[in-house]
Amino acid sequence: MAASSSQNGIQLLLAAEQEAQHIVNAAKTAKQARLKQAKEEAEREIAEFRAQMEAEFQRKLAESSGDSGANVKRLEVETDAKIQHLKTEASRISPDVVSMLLRHVTTVKN
Repeated sequence: MAASSSQNGIQLLLAAEQEAQHIVNAAKTAKQARLKQAKEEAEREIAEFRAQMEAEFQRKLAESSGDSGANVKRLEVETDAKIQHLKTEASRISPDVVSMLLRHVTTVKN
């Protein structure tokens, strides 16, 4: 009877081992499938992002090189406006600067 019960125990262990092996194999297969799916999703997202960035780059490129004459004219107008602003500010503070310089030059310190 001891031999029969140990034989049944061994059979149960072998069956449990085979079942565990099937579970492990199924988990490995599921993991590989999920990794493949994740890789495909990542490649798809990368392709979408690349296309989006390329479209934005092309748009900016078209804006900057679209009408070169208009850009030059716009830059000239902006530059002239800034120069005029600087001249106005310089003429506004010029008397104060001159008086400050005269005061510092003519003040004697010992």
